[in-house]
Amino acid sequence: MHKQIKKAAVLGSGVMGSGIAAHLANIGIPVLLLDIVPNELTKDDMKKGRTVDSPEVRSRLSQTAVKKLLKQKPAPLTSAKNISYITPGNLEDDAEKLNEADWIIEVVVENLEVKKQIFSLVDEHRKPGSIISSNTSGISVQDMAEGRSDDFKAHFLGTHFFNPARYLKLLEIIPIQETAPDVVSFMKSFGENVLGKGVVAAKDTPNFIANRIGTYGLLVTVQEMLKGGYQIGEVDSVTGPLIGRPKSATFRTLDVVGLDTFAHVARNVYDKAEGEEKDVFRLPDFMNKMLENGWIGSKAGQGFYKKEGKAIYELDPLTLTYGERTKMRTAGLEAVKQVKGIKSKMKALIYSEDRAGQLLWNITSPTLLYSAQLTGEIADHILAIDQAMKWGFGWELGPFEMWDAIGVRQSAEKLEQEGAAIPGWIKEMLDKGHETFYIKENGSLFYYDRGEYRAVKENKKRLHLASLKESKGVIAKNSGASLIDIGDDVALLEFHSKSNAIGLDIIQMINKALEETDRHYKGLVIGNQGKNFCVGANLAMILMEAQDDNYAEVDLVIRRFQETMMNIKYSSKPVVAAPFGMTLGGGTEVCLPAARIQAASESYMGLVESGVGLIPGGGGNKELYCRHLRGLQDGADIMPAAIKTFETIAMAKVSSSAQEAREMNILSEVDHISINQDHLLYDAKKLAASLYDNGYRPPARQKIKVTGATGYAALLLGAEQMKLSGYLSEHDMKIAKKLANVIAGGKVPFGTEVEEDYLLEIEREAFLSLAGEAKSQARMQHMLVKGKPLRN
Repeated sequence: MHKQIKKAAVLGSGVMGSGIAAHLANIGIPVLLLDIVPNELTKDDMKKGRTVDSPEVRSRLSQTAVKKLLKQKPAPLTSAKNISYITPGNLEDDAEKLNEADWIIEVVVENLEVKKQIFSLVDEHRKPGSIISSNTSGISVQDMAEGRSDDFKAHFLGTHFFNPARYLKLLEIIPIQETAPDVVSFMKSFGENVLGKGVVAAKDTPNFIANRIGTYGLLVTVQEMLKGGYQIGEVDSVTGPLIGRPKSATFRTLDVVGLDTFAHVARNVYDKAEGEEKDVFRLPDFMNKMLENGWIGSKAGQGFYKKEGKAIYELDPLTLTYGERTKMRTAGLEAVKQVKGIKSKMKALIYSEDRAGQLLWNITSPTLLYSAQLTGEIADHILAIDQAMKWGFGWELGPFEMWDAIGVRQSAEKLEQEGAAIPGWIKEMLDKGHETFYIKENGSLFYYDRGEYRAVKENKKRLHLASLKESKGVIAKNSGASLIDIGDDVALLEFHSKSNAIGLDIIQMINKALEETDRHYKGLVIGNQGKNFCVGANLAMILMEAQDDNYAEVDLVIRRFQETMMNIKYSSKPVVAAPFGMTLGGGTEVCLPAARIQAASESYMGLVESGVGLIPGGGGNKELYCRHLRGLQDGADIMPAAIKTFETIAMAKVSSSAQEAREMNILSEVDHISINQDHLLYDAKKLAASLYDNGYRPPARQKIKVTGATGYAALLLGAEQMKLSGYLSEHDMKIAKKLANVIAGGKVPFGTEVEEDYLLEIEREAFLSLAGEAKSQARMQHMLVKGKPLRN
């Protein structure tokens, strides 16, 4: 099947519908956003003399939704410019335009009859072969297709996005009996390769996979809290990162989702469940009371938590009053701080006999059993369930991975002692001597399925560095980084220092990697699969040496950093940087001199050193200025390039996406963006090999035209105005003066052409001078202790 989705239509412009439209716009797909026609005028309509037949009134809902996209937080759009891809309209006047769409997505109210009416309209106007899907989270997908044409049914399925669509990875696809297999396979491929999602095939059951298990787990936790006499804060303090869950844990997650939304999802199962399952999905009385009061979470200003000024209070579920936040403290929790690795922490905690251990056992074990009981009913195999929970709910371990971590046999024996019924297929697995749901052989992962282990089949674009190191070994390594062969004659340098911070160890390995690449490989990728690409230089080391007045050591580190960045820039083989997540300070400086950048769409890049009282010290000032210069025609005024560079660095601007990084000139037009972060290293590898195969040559060394004394004065004038407006403190002004001197190239005449080494020298002098300032050291100390900038 050869299909393309060149244009889409989204029906329903609520938060979810407009969010899906925004995600499509982010990847460059034009999308028609339609909603119903309002039946009454607003005060604004009447003030402007509009009638119910005015186009602005008839398409008001979708037009308003589009405008809201520019104000929502977190931002649904990776760039405000993407709004141009969305065309608002209404379901009556614009229905004929549905025949232009290759994919039509329904995101209207969760009512079967309403959805069927919408699909009747779609069936009338769609073109044959177009794909139709519903974003329902609970209504039977099969029931929606009743009465539709054969071609409609063959191209119809559920596509359940998670909100917000831009950020949450999971996409559940739910075919009906008549869905053509090639439509399912196309949508899986499209979801992964174009939409950048983790796609899981689900069965047409209430709430599908992630919401079914996630909602069950949350309600079990609420019931255990009431039964065991725990406080909301106590529960959240042990059900977050400690066990591999998001920081929002249990109740902060419910506040973000909205209790009203959660209640609706829970009722989807409650209405169809029986026996014990129905009891679990019945909301406790205090939550029903919260719904009556309108205490539905963040969007209402209060829920399980309430913020007053800077103080945050938690709800007492028994009295429905708010009090001081609580945190669980037990001997087991203290002991587990010394345990490394989430799997080891889980096992140590769940079998401890204190309050924390009892809570975790009593909420985890039912969820594991429930997942096992539903295997085959909601998904074909355990892998789909684990992936859905990791991608949809942000769990670090899926239910069956969690079960492996705590020991399948040990936990099963404990459950049986407590009177729980272990599913027969798990008993059979253990009787055969299989102790885990997953096994690893020769670097490949296998999962247990119906009596045997099956290989985990993944998109070929998904590389696993841990598996590559296991199967191929490591070329070279030290405490900060490892050099790995990732195939296709391309090497990869992986950072693995704490927070991937750059110190002398990483600098040493970059140079080692460049030497090895020059001798044996087509190119080098600098990337990793940590939490973030790189949060900057080793600030603790710089602060310690500066406080000890050991400026010779600081000078050595900065000089080596600069030299290494120049080595990247002028490497005989192409170097491709592959940033993702937080790519700050030195992390961005590593990327700027690379032959190309292959950035994940969710890359937050910026030269943020002013926030810790410094300026970039690895050549970042020069490289960003050069990127601005490249966009100028011969003879054009260079002053705007200097001003933009100065503003970006002085204000510590950080891109909210890779696309925005391109608008800031951190990424250039020849750099690439990967929508699916799982494919980032594969894309970077292919780019490095392609550059080599096409005769890559490093850039010629050229002098750089600077603004000199004239530019310095202009930059300081701008800084003075910012200071007068209250944007800059006295110390900010001192940093700005140093930065202005570096970007202007010193006090030389306007238009002077200088060597790169000259700019690096004045950059280094400025960096060392600021590192010795007491207020800069205070900023560094504050960042290391508090994790946020200090304004002094």
